[in-house]
Amino acid sequence: MLSAAQVAETYFLESRHMLLEIAAHFDRYDAAVARESGGIANGRAASGQGGNGSMARLREAIAILAATHADRERTETLLELFAKD
Repeated sequence: MLSAAQVAETYFLESRHMLLEIAAHFDRYDAAVARESGGIANGRAASGQGGNGSMARLREAIAILAATHADRERTETLLELFAKD
């Protein structure tokens, strides 16, 4: 069993990579919204558009992940969230 510090260090690069991929996904979405609405793709203007159901679920998933102390396993909560399709 790894210690908390070992878990954080061992999986840091992999987690960082996945978070950067998610950020890029949101950036691409924001840019598309800005193009379609004639707005500026600065993140704030485009993100405020709400998005479709899948983008809303991704935003909800990020909020679940960001919770400091989860009441239950985050993985299980995300699986239930994405099963709502």
